[in-house]
Amino acid sequence: MYSRSSEPVRFERDCAAVLVPQGEQVNLPAGSVGYITQALGGSWTVFVEGNLFRIAGRDADAIGKEPPEPLELAPGADDEAVEQLVWRQLRTCFDPEIPINVVDLGLVYEATVSAHEEKPGERVVAIRMTLTAPACGMGDILVADVRDKIEMIPTVVEADVELVFDPPWNRNMMSEVARLETGMF
Repeated sequence: MYSRSSEPVRFERDCAAVLVPQGEQVNLPAGSVGYITQALGGSWTVFVEGNLFRIAGRDADAIGKEPPEPLELAPGADDEAVEQLVWRQLRTCFDPEIPINVVDLGLVYEATVSAHEEKPGERVVAIRMTLTAPACGMGDILVADVRDKIEMIPTVVEADVELVFDPPWNRNMMSEVARLETGMF
């Protein structure tokens, strides 16, 4: 859910957070108050004392929210079924400042599922992605979010996320829906 309005929030416990857009890890103390400005993909962007912070899904309880549901994969699912789930998971990864997922932003160039060489029945996912700008302070956070969400998929034991800048990102890589949403025609 994306919140265009600001939902009040009070931190019920100390909570790890990421300062946006710098990408610095910080701790918000219990009792901090602010507003949820974005709630997408199982994480939240909150405005507290003049700054934006990203709260991960695992810390949902700190702001009175439910964590994301665990992923399920049918027993004996083939690589194609896993790849479909990979792309679905990628669509739950959002820049904390932009209410559009990394797939529709055109940031994901490739996602490949393969069998793990040493662990039968388990898989490795290789992802090539970029950022809207090479100096993006949230780059490491986005890469970690992609890696963490892909590794939540049953049978996936490793997600190798490679950050590339060739070809450089441009707005023409965005889906039509994303261009309409941002007004970038």
